[in-house]
Amino acid sequence: MKFFSSQCSFDYPWAHVSASAWKKYPNEMSTHVVAVDVLRREVDPVSGILTTERLITCKQNIPRWLLAIVGGRDTSYVREVSEVDPVTKTLTLRSQNLTMNNLLSVQETVVYSPDMADPSKTIFNQTARIEAYATFQRLCNKIEDWSVERFRHNAALGRLGFESVLKKLADSVPDNMLQSASLQTAAAKI
Repeated sequence: MKFFSSQCSFDYPWAHVSASAWKKYPNEMSTHVVAVDVLRREVDPVSGILTTERLITCKQNIPRWLLAIVGGRDTSYVREVSEVDPVTKTLTLRSQNLTMNNLLSVQETVVYSPDMADPSKTIFNQTARIEAYATFQRLCNKIEDWSVERFRHNAALGRLGFESVLKKLADSVPDNMLQSASLQTAAAKI
């Protein structure tokens, strides 16, 4: 089992970042994400928490040795469940791979929250747990090492792509709209 974590700060307030998250994919830097479909969306009437379940379709450049093991598929699916808490101002995304999960489990958690020291910024925390299942530990290690490196590469590209999405929203939606409009309405404007 291997772990990955990263943290960074975006130079936009939480309302802006959480609105932009709906338009994160596809983007020019994360071309491996080819589709995002909303499966379910609901708002808890008591807490106000918006829960969204999405299916993310990815195409990866998978090494030949790994393709041979998994049957030659380069398309994979990921289930993502997000919660937007308007009271605590957190956006939490939890994802799990659906494809090849009998060979490899990737569980990712991302949390966006306001920077307490500077409310004009948003803190991004990302963690992932990557575990391969195979008869031989050496094969598990090789799969996990490749997966962590691929995850690291995609995470870096994802942050760059998200920066462009953040800028696009900043250029098209006034700040006062982000403060007063629902997150879905603001994101729909771009």
